[in-house]
Amino acid sequence: MLFLSNSNKMFFLFTLIFSTLISISSNSWLGCWIGLEINLLSFIPLITSPQNLLNSEASLKYFLTQSIASINFLFAILLSLFIMKNFYFNNFFSIIINSAMLMKMGSVPFHFWFPNIMEGLSWFNCFILMSWQKITPMILLSYYLNFNYLYFIMILNVMVGAISSFNQTSLRKLMAFSSINNLGWMISAMMISENLWLIYFILYSTFIFITCFLFYIINVFFINQLFFFNMNFLIKFTIMINFFSLGGLPPFLGFFPKWLIINYLMSNNFFIVSFVFVMSSLILLFVYIRIIYSSLMFFSFKLKWFKIFIKNNFLILIHFFNFISLLGMIISTFFFL
Repeated sequence: MLFLSNSNKMFFLFTLIFSTLISISSNSWLGCWIGLEINLLSFIPLITSPQNLLNSEASLKYFLTQSIASINFLFAILLSLFIMKNFYFNNFFSIIINSAMLMKMGSVPFHFWFPNIMEGLSWFNCFILMSWQKITPMILLSYYLNFNYLYFIMILNVMVGAISSFNQTSLRKLMAFSSINNLGWMISAMMISENLWLIYFILYSTFIFITCFLFYIINVFFINQLFFFNMNFLIKFTIMINFFSLGGLPPFLGFFPKWLIINYLMSNNFFIVSFVFVMSSLILLFVYIRIIYSSLMFFSFKLKWFKIFIKNNFLILIHFFNFISLLGMIISTFFFL
């Protein structure tokens, strides 16, 4: 990969990682803001490429949206310093901070930039944007939760993420809307407990990594490429299992954190919220199954010049990914022994 051979990219990758650590370990809001700014200025050089115009467009859009979110966050910090805190202002202050963090993550209703930027990124950058870039805003969000506001936001997230997945031809946009849907689950997990959020986030990041890794190996960016090319059946099988895990189908590991969240919501009488969550997962599963069924069942051309050479190391990794997803529920039962 380019990152291993390019020292500049490696440097910005390390600053990206350390900026997150600066934000989440800071004692003041101002320190959190500085960490977020370093994070923004580290990620932009990673996604810029003079060869690809879409990358330049994505980096400019990313810079503008993140700058607006940072300005709002800084405005809320300065407002809290200068104005006395009473109950009404405290509520307003929490909504501004929560909105700034939601915009940083690409959550509904500030999500319009997210699929467009994903469309112009490589699979490695897509993985960073969907996983690592969500850590800092999520943890800063947990410091100042406005529960009434976030209940509304998380329901909107799962609904918009599921419904917008229809009629998507681009795999990157599909993954972006899947990420928006999972963001609703993550916000609810954060409102329940930080440990539950950590479990959900680690498992979700694993599935996102597997998906992006597979699409990177076979160099696929659109759904019709899965239909028309006769590629290795093992890869299609792994994509199928991973999509089922992302959708939260019960025998697979992706169901485990969703099951924990639904269990909590049902025991605390949040029936409408849990109903919306389950329905959105079913819609996403329908979208995933439609793609997988078509790619497995359609007649595919066997092109002589189209060969995918997979290294043995990659094959071992693919088998390991299948093992994780298939034996996921067996592994997860050990938590309750």
